Amino acid sequence: MEEIIELTHVRDLLDNKQYTTLRQMLSDMNEADIATLFEDLDEAQQVKLFRILPKDMAADVFSYLNTDDQQFIITSLSDKDAAGIIDNLMADDATDLLEEMPANVVKRLLTLASPETRRDINHLLRYPEDSAGSIMTVEYVDLKENLTVEQAINRIRKVGLDSETINICYVLDSRRKLVGTVALRYLLLRDPDELIGDIMHENVISINTLMDQEEVARTFQKYDFTAMPVVDNESRLVGIITVDDVVDIMEKEATEDIEKMAAIVPTDKSYMRTGIWETYKKRIPWLMLLMISATFTGRIIASFENALSIYVALTMFIPMLMDTGGNAGGQASVTIIRGLSLDEIEFGDMFKVIFKEIRVAALCGVTLAICNFAKLLLFDKVGISVALVVCFTLICVVIIAKIVGCTLPMFAKKLGFDPAVMASPFITTIVDAISLLIYFGIATQLLGI
Repeated sequence: MEEIIELTHVRDLLDNKQYTTLRQMLSDMNEADIATLFEDLDEAQQVKLFRILPKDMAADVFSYLNTDDQQFIITSLSDKDAAGIIDNLMADDATDLLEEMPANVVKRLLTLASPETRRDINHLLRYPEDSAGSIMTVEYVDLKENLTVEQAINRIRKVGLDSETINICYVLDSRRKLVGTVALRYLLLRDPDELIGDIMHENVISINTLMDQEEVARTFQKYDFTAMPVVDNESRLVGIITVDDVVDIMEKEATEDIEKMAAIVPTDKSYMRTGIWETYKKRIPWLMLLMISATFTGRIIASFENALSIYVALTMFIPMLMDTGGNAGGQASVTIIRGLSLDEIEFGDMFKVIFKEIRVAALCGVTLAICNFAKLLLFDKVGISVALVVCFTLICVVIIAKIVGCTLPMFAKKLGFDPAVMASPFITTIVDAISLLIYFGIATQLLGI
């Protein structure tokens, strides 16, 4: 309720042109909270509100805005104001912004930016997308190992304001190779005349510029750091990655996996900001592929048309068998995909995984078959022979579905594809065809048709 009242109050102040009052109110708010106000304002109000922001808050608020709002606002500002925003953003945030903008806008903003900002942005843009180098920031505190503690603290005072973080400082040798780290609180407790090289922590864990961002997130999770240094192939420090960037990575990767598992081409935009035509284009390719692949199940049913005409009761159980197989395969695939993404499972574990899934599937299949057998006899009133066909099929389908569900994501990972692609929709289509073949195969043998 408080947020609604606050937003209404902001709109009233904008409409009544009480800009001084609004500026004072904004100056007392957190930058992230201010950014949420922009989501429910129209474009004209967004520009007004942004121009009212105190200058020292504008860049911080801008970094919290979603990409669409950032693009609209930055293109609506004067050259001077736009240059001020770009220069005051952290280099990694500015790079992320420019990567989403049209080429003509990027050219304008780079022209307006200061030489130092332009150099940093161009430096980050040359790294592959989704690599550590593309998400790192170049604003950090570096110290020479021959500095004294007093000299180091003076340097932190000089450059710390423009750095992403000063909690950890990175110690370099004469060739800019990363040789150690030292915490600010440690510096404050040491003798002013001690050398950094004598008190630094030498066992440094770093990230290579070409490491994939998913691996970066796992490294942060493993070591529980709030910031990590990024080095090139010659161990020279080129930037750092902070935990706020890792949170964004994890959200992005999780969203991407969920979309792939639902047979949707991933998108960077939120649902409400994705147009109908764009949403259609993201969904139709997989729907088309799955529809075409599903025609095989129709062909299988058609090929057993004579058998179905003799035992019409067999037809009513086809949906149940196909759905159960798809659900069983989906359970296995989701579990394996999650294990692969967390590096809990490797391709070499395939036989262990298959053996485990077969045992689980046997237990599940037998349980379902027993329950279904009683249902078929008591409620569906079918013959024992038909009930046996359905129940034997059910056991086989669950076992096969779980084998397919656990192996396809592992093969996808081995071949370099995202395992999330092999999720429920794709596996369900495969299992449906297999289920029908098993069903009619068993029916042919047991019923003699």
